[in-house]
Amino acid sequence: MRVAVYARYSSENQREASIADQVEVCRRFIERQGWKLGQVYSDAAMSGASRFRPGYQKLLADAERRQFDVVVCEALDRLGRKLADIAELFDRLNFHGVKLYTLATGEVTALHIGMLGTMAQLYLSDLREKVWRGQLGRVRQGRVAGGKAYGYDVDPREAGLRRINEAEAETVRRIFRKFAAGESPRAIAKALNAEGVPGPDGRQWRDTTIRGQIDRGTGLLNNTLYVGRLEWNRTAYVKDPRTGKRVARIKGKDKREITEVPDLRIVDDELWNAVKRRQAAVRFEIGRDEHGNALNRAHRRKFLLSELLVCGECGGGYTIVGKDRYGCAGRRAKGTCSNTQTITRQAIEARVLHGLKEKLFAPDLVAEFVRSFQEELNASRRTAKQRQDDARRELDAIERKMAGVLKAIEDGMYSPVLKERMQALEARKAEVTTTLNAAAEVAPIELHPNLAELYRRKVSELELALNDDSIKAEASDILRSLIDKVVLSPAADAPNGLKAELHGDLASILSMCESGSRKQKLSGAGAPESQLSVVAGRGFEPLTFRL
Repeated sequence: MRVAVYARYSSENQREASIADQVEVCRRFIERQGWKLGQVYSDAAMSGASRFRPGYQKLLADAERRQFDVVVCEALDRLGRKLADIAELFDRLNFHGVKLYTLATGEVTALHIGMLGTMAQLYLSDLREKVWRGQLGRVRQGRVAGGKAYGYDVDPREAGLRRINEAEAETVRRIFRKFAAGESPRAIAKALNAEGVPGPDGRQWRDTTIRGQIDRGTGLLNNTLYVGRLEWNRTAYVKDPRTGKRVARIKGKDKREITEVPDLRIVDDELWNAVKRRQAAVRFEIGRDEHGNALNRAHRRKFLLSELLVCGECGGGYTIVGKDRYGCAGRRAKGTCSNTQTITRQAIEARVLHGLKEKLFAPDLVAEFVRSFQEELNASRRTAKQRQDDARRELDAIERKMAGVLKAIEDGMYSPVLKERMQALEARKAEVTTTLNAAAEVAPIELHPNLAELYRRKVSELELALNDDSIKAEASDILRSLIDKVVLSPAADAPNGLKAELHGDLASILSMCESGSRKQKLSGAGAPESQLSVVAGRGFEPLTFRL
């Protein structure tokens, strides 16, 4: 029996040795069963409330590939604390013929999933309520329930107490005065960075650090603690079950807890109110067009390379800085990057698409595509055949067991236990037979006789597909899923003064396909507008190509 072990601990306050301790007790359990320990999967300092954990997801992926026969963990709540997640895991493992064991219960059954899964989720809900209650009590006593805000130090006398940091407090007042006088958060951040004034946690200042979001009370200009008022429970964070990401939801004013803490006041009411008036005026102005009509800012256009462009100088994003023009966000927001080069959206999109199309048309790559497709097809067939063979062997074993039970009954050894055993064997036989019949009905996939020409035609239609409004969104999403990032670096000899490097799964595929022809010297021929470097992703030797 090939056995996988899963271990997890949820808090950064716990010891990292917790993983090793869990693995050790599982190893001893495995030895007692006479099994063989294989892969160990783990997630450190990650909550069981979310299934989006790297180790957990790798466990599921390897289960589908039948890398092991049994999963062992210390307790069911190590795998997750949500009943739905644990039930889904159990079903998926069952489907792939993988057993689940814990140290306390032995083999996990549907009954354990229902009972222990419910208890794990109730524990999570109870913990959430206790944390909320503890934070409420702390706030009512004038203590801060969250982290340390800029302008304050942690008071060592008692948890939650703060005291004013005079040097940082003066910077807070300076920011408030500058904004009230008409300076933008971006200009203020650049000035502070130019003077070397450290921001929160020693980081550089950003315009978003200063302005934040008014409704959520984030950002330095919206922190009511600066006027001696502690506001808590303004925002609730819930996890989207589809993505595992936290989503903020603003609560009503009647649900907020407000406590006066005059000892922590940094800004006087006059300056605070002046900032609020300017915020209101600016908010109105940026939400209107030149005719005073309200703008719909809820649906911003998402372009082909949105959020994929990265500055090669500072590592920050390349964002829209003007009408259809990309520039370094670090230079624009913080003034800390020397990269002054900008590029139009149309130019960089055309460059990436033209470069990819040229690269994908390489004869070696077409041949590699056909070869790889054939290999994948053969591997898929081998896996399917192996599963069919396993199912046939299991079916033969079930029929032998059923014959044994029937013989025992014929010999006069009938009992309720034998009846239950026969029913279980019949149910399992029906499942295996269904699996075999379904596999037999699947028609074998054959290679298209003109696959190479079909590939060339599909690639030639790439740019057309990305500009066809009826399928543009879907085609763009597929292409974006293959690209991790496009790095833009200043280069005097490059088009628009910017060198482009593409990273990601697509880049890895392209580089891997080129591995067979590395000895061939690549020439720099081609129009400069198509200049695009393709860099291998993780696990590959970095390769750069000029197209």
